[in-house]
Amino acid sequence: MKQYVFGADIGGTTVKLGLFTAEGELLDKWEIPTRKEESGALILPDVAESIQARMKEKNLDPETVVGAGIGVPGPVREDGTVNGCVNLGWGVINVEKQAEELLGLPVKVGNDANMASLGEMWQGGGKGFSSVVMVTLGTGVGGGIIINGKMVSGSNGAGGEIGHICVDETETETCGCGNRGCLEQYGSATGIARMAVKALAASDKASKLRDVETVTAKNVFDAAKEQDELALEVVEQHGRILGKALAGIACVCDPEVFVIGGGVSKAGDLLIDTVSKYYRQFAFHASRETKFALACLGNDAGIYGCAEAILTK
Repeated sequence: MKQYVFGADIGGTTVKLGLFTAEGELLDKWEIPTRKEESGALILPDVAESIQARMKEKNLDPETVVGAGIGVPGPVREDGTVNGCVNLGWGVINVEKQAEELLGLPVKVGNDANMASLGEMWQGGGKGFSSVVMVTLGTGVGGGIIINGKMVSGSNGAGGEIGHICVDETETETCGCGNRGCLEQYGSATGIARMAVKALAASDKASKLRDVETVTAKNVFDAAKEQDELALEVVEQHGRILGKALAGIACVCDPEVFVIGGGVSKAGDLLIDTVSKYYRQFAFHASRETKFALACLGNDAGIYGCAEAILTK
């Protein structure tokens, strides 16, 4: 009997949903708005209603549906309790229990970055490995840790929050989390642009970046690929900070592969080569040859991971 599973990746604006076979084939995907009114009380009923409607539309017997995995943008404890989720208006609530009651199916809940990591391990850049650290370089720096096929969420749901490792205690500007000197302030797209602006102000070198009204991470990597000296210096600075942080992470969880995703990952080989070079400089000898790969599922990584999470619950 063919089995099916649903994945639901809840974001601040939309919920991405997918219907999969148990073998990992994506059969259908769609989105619904994330209704955050009433402190997010409408979100889970909307998700349940959408999944049930799709089951009816596809004539799926509930006996053939393994369950649903749900990713949320906040820390999640092992029992499915979300430890506060500001973007959705949630306090501390057991999303897993509520969703199971609404759906009448087994549910597995996890942090969205951890779910994306699981997705990349299952059918993406980490396929073929069972211990993966996913690093997402976007507006912020996210992470997900999978060891022997299982998500590491930690006792407070903060496992994988690698963007908030302190990498510079002399930093004077504040990170979004309230601390200073977080990896996110240097490793993210925003952080790369910030470092470039500082480099431009501190140097009189000619650079293509001086012709850009608002410098972005893409500008920096594009200029570096054209051998722009100042842009190359920023790329090296970024690679050193991120590579050193990942070397520290490897001493704790020793993954088989680091999978790099997020918007910055579009820089491709230049990013991977620079980060891995510094990683190997700082890594403990036993984990020095850890592999690096680019994420390849894009925005679908979350729903893939949600599907895999319920299959391995």
